[in-house]
Amino acid sequence: MHENEFAELTPEILDLSKLCVETSQIDTALYQKYDVKRGLRDINGQGVLAGLTEIGEICAYDMKDGKMAPCEGRLYYRGCEIRDLVNGFVTEKRFGFEEITYLLLFGQLPDSRELTRFSEMLSSYRSLPTHFVRDIIMKAPSRDMMNTLARSVLTLYSYDERADDISIPNVLRQCLQLIALFPMLSVYAYQAYSHYHDGKSLYIHTPRPELSTAEHILYTLRPNSQYTELEAKILDLAMVLHMEHGGGNNSTFTTHVVSSSGTDTYSAIASSLGSLKGPRHGGANIKVVKMFDDMKQKLSCWNDEEEVSAYLASLLHKDGFDHSGLIYGMGHAVYSLSDPRADIFKTFVQNLAQAKGRMEEFDLYSLVEKLAPQVIAKERKIYKGVSANVDFYSGFVYSMLDLPLELYTPIFAMARIVGWSAHRIEELANNGKIIRPAYKSVAEKQAYVPLAKR
Repeated sequence: MHENEFAELTPEILDLSKLCVETSQIDTALYQKYDVKRGLRDINGQGVLAGLTEIGEICAYDMKDGKMAPCEGRLYYRGCEIRDLVNGFVTEKRFGFEEITYLLLFGQLPDSRELTRFSEMLSSYRSLPTHFVRDIIMKAPSRDMMNTLARSVLTLYSYDERADDISIPNVLRQCLQLIALFPMLSVYAYQAYSHYHDGKSLYIHTPRPELSTAEHILYTLRPNSQYTELEAKILDLAMVLHMEHGGGNNSTFTTHVVSSSGTDTYSAIASSLGSLKGPRHGGANIKVVKMFDDMKQKLSCWNDEEEVSAYLASLLHKDGFDHSGLIYGMGHAVYSLSDPRADIFKTFVQNLAQAKGRMEEFDLYSLVEKLAPQVIAKERKIYKGVSANVDFYSGFVYSMLDLPLELYTPIFAMARIVGWSAHRIEELANNGKIIRPAYKSVAEKQAYVPLAKR
């Protein structure tokens, strides 16, 4: 079978797909009739309580007089407020990824000796099996780096003599190795793709043990391996802000669900990668960047509030950009008044924009952040506040760091693998039952008809 035949949508497939749609659509009124929380969330955005965790916590409401009142968003890692954590390592002028990884995995902040030893341990795990790059990553490079990353993770199973051992010490070892290897797997996948598909020179830089995770990404990605301290610190911050977001986000919940079956670490993490790949989850910042590229082309004056508001309204009317009816980067499933990650990010983004000479674009982002909630409130009935989320600024940061679009979602994965690892260990440590929510059948009963009478 040729490649074009493999991917061909034949007339028969198209006809059968229509039958699939006809027999798969469920009357939306039935969700209300049976009080089904579609997406495991109610109309006010509250999630259905499906588990307990000590790893991450999201706060978007306070209780006042027995009622829920929206508040400025707060995010906690192991009970520590994210603003305090960021202020700590930024003020003390060190990278935060390794330190916060330790916190999420072990429940407490490391002292100086523990942090040094842990960083050395992660560095020692940045070593792929012999010929892995040549035999796995360089063979049949995919145009989607998340696909290559998931394939690489599943293939690492074959190199692990204790792949199916789900004891906590072994799972911790596997998770630490994956945390250390994700940057290499992702960057090498991109280098292979850009070489074979785009004809660019192939650069495979070997890791340097003294570099932090953020430095290591920039070092291996750039042809000359050069980067500034500001660039590395901003990327480090971005990864810390993306590391964990409670047990209910789609990919982390996937980690819990798959881990509860007792499967191996590689299968569980590959499943989470499949979730994160989705544009409604990890791919959102790419949509933000592309939306702003379209906006910059369409606007005659970037600081004209009326013109910017009209453009945003056209998005909601499905007249502009991708006709989805969405203003990407605005709104969140949980946060209402603000996303603390976006608030933290904004100050540092401004510093980077000044250093890169892109303040005009930063001002446009700030203006959209101001106007979008107003436009949405006028155009639609909303049940909670709307504010910029972390994806609103992260794509802009990655573009200023000259990171290719193909790596935007893998960078999210390089960070979120930490949260997934902590949640996988938590699921296994509590020895819970397999996660199996109920689905109510609303299908009409039908009698079997012999083949000759159909």
